[in-house]
Amino acid sequence: MSSELHSHEPATGAHLWTGDVGDVDAEVAAARSGWATWAARPFTVRAEALRRFANIVRARHEPFADLIARETGKPLWEARTEVDSVVAKVDISIAAYGERTAQRRLDSPMGSRMALRHKPHGVLAVLGPYNFPAHLPNGHIVPALLAGNAVVFKPSEKTPAVGAYLVDCFHAAGIPAECVRLLTGGPAEGRALSSHPDIDGLLFTGSARTGLALNRAFADHPEKILALEMGGNNPIIVWDTPDLHTAATLVVQSAFTSAGQRCTAARRLIVEDRLYDPLIELLNKLVGRLIVGEPHADPQPFMGPVIDTEAADQLSEAFLGLLLRGGRAIRHLERPVEGRPFLLPGLIDVTAVRDRPDTELFGPVLQVIRADDFDAAIAEANNTRYGLSASLICQTPKLYDRFWANARAGIVNWNRPTNGASSGAPFGGVGWSGNHRPSAYYAADYCAYPVVSNEAESARANIGIGLRDA
Repeated sequence: MSSELHSHEPATGAHLWTGDVGDVDAEVAAARSGWATWAARPFTVRAEALRRFANIVRARHEPFADLIARETGKPLWEARTEVDSVVAKVDISIAAYGERTAQRRLDSPMGSRMALRHKPHGVLAVLGPYNFPAHLPNGHIVPALLAGNAVVFKPSEKTPAVGAYLVDCFHAAGIPAECVRLLTGGPAEGRALSSHPDIDGLLFTGSARTGLALNRAFADHPEKILALEMGGNNPIIVWDTPDLHTAATLVVQSAFTSAGQRCTAARRLIVEDRLYDPLIELLNKLVGRLIVGEPHADPQPFMGPVIDTEAADQLSEAFLGLLLRGGRAIRHLERPVEGRPFLLPGLIDVTAVRDRPDTELFGPVLQVIRADDFDAAIAEANNTRYGLSASLICQTPKLYDRFWANARAGIVNWNRPTNGASSGAPFGGVGWSGNHRPSAYYAADYCAYPVVSNEAESARANIGIGLRDA
C-alpha cells in the first residue's frame, strides 16, 4: 500500500498535489491532548480566533478559489462562491451558537437558581465530501471549534489538497494545531477514524451508502454523537405555470449546477401532462446552450467535469441502464473529451420505466416523468427513500400549500431551485438523507450538549413528611 496520496485535476489530468497518508492514532491523540485547554477558553476568545480565520481566508480568496476549481473541476466563478461561503460561515455560526446554545437562567424555587449551559463533546471527527471540499467540512468544523471541541478532519481522498489548504488557514489564524488535525488518506483511514475509540462523535457529509454503514456502526455507541448529512433523489415539479421559459431555467439550475454534483440537485422532473411538450422543447434548447468546459475557460463555463473518470463511467452506465429498462432519451449523456470526465447533460423520459432505481445519480442526469393530476405528482415526488429537497414551480398558492403539507423533505421550495440552500437556516433531510441532525444554522445543536444545573449558595433541605417522631 502506498504511503502517499496523489491528487490530479479532473479537467486536464495534470498532477496537482502529493501528501503523506496520515496516522489515525497519532492525529486523534494530538486532538485529545489539546481539546480541554481549547474548551476552557472563554467563548469570546474562540469566536475571535474564528474571525481571524475568516480574515485569513478572505486574504487568500483567489488562490483558494483557484485550488478548489483545479481540484474539483468546477468553474472558477463557482469556486469563488464557495470561498465566500467559507468566510460567511463564521459570523453565521457565532450567531447560531448564541441562539441555539446560549447560557440561560431559569426559574427555580426556594431561592436557588436553575442554569442552562452547554458543554463540548471533546474530539469530533469530520469526514468531508469532494463536491464542496471547503464549504461543507467547514460547516462542521467552525461550529465544532466554537463550541470548544477539537477536530480531526479527513477530507475526501479525491480533494485532499483543498482539505490541507483549509486546515492551514485555521492554523494561520492562531487556532492551536492540536485542535484542528488533518488526516489524509483513503477509505481505510476513514473507517479507522470513524471507529476510533477515542473520538467522541462523527460529523459526516457524503453518500447514503456510507452514511448507512456509519449509522449501523454507531448503533452500539449511544455515547457518541453522530450527525449524518447524506444525499437526495430530489424532485422538481412543474405545474400550472404560464412562464415555461423561467420554469426551464429553474430546472436547469436545479439539475445541472456543479455538474449535478450537489446533494440538493434535482434528479427527477415531474411535469404536468399538458405542459410536457412545450417545456421539454424549451428545456432541451436551453441545455444545448450550456457551456461545459475547464474551470478557467473564457467564456466561463456553466459547468465543468464530474470529479473523475470512474464517476463519469458510472453515470454513463446508469443512463444506459435506464434506456434498457424502457427509458426514452431526450438528450443523450455524452462524453465530449476522450479520457476526461466531462459529460454533456443528459435528459431521459422514464415515465414508462417500472421499478425505477431509487438511487442518487450524482451528476448531470435528469429523469423526466409525466403526471396527469397533482396528487399523482406529489405521490411521485415522495416515491423515494430519500427526503432532502423538493421544489414546485407553480403559480397557484393553494397547490403550493398542498405540496408543502405533503412533500416529504427537509427543504421544500416554491418557484425556486432545489439547490442553493442558505447557511442561515437549518439544512437536512429525512429518510435516507440524514438522521434528524440538520446542519448549517442548526449545527450548534450537535456540537455541544445541554447541561442543566440547580444551584444554591448554601445547602438547605428538610423532609416534611414520612418521618417518625424523633
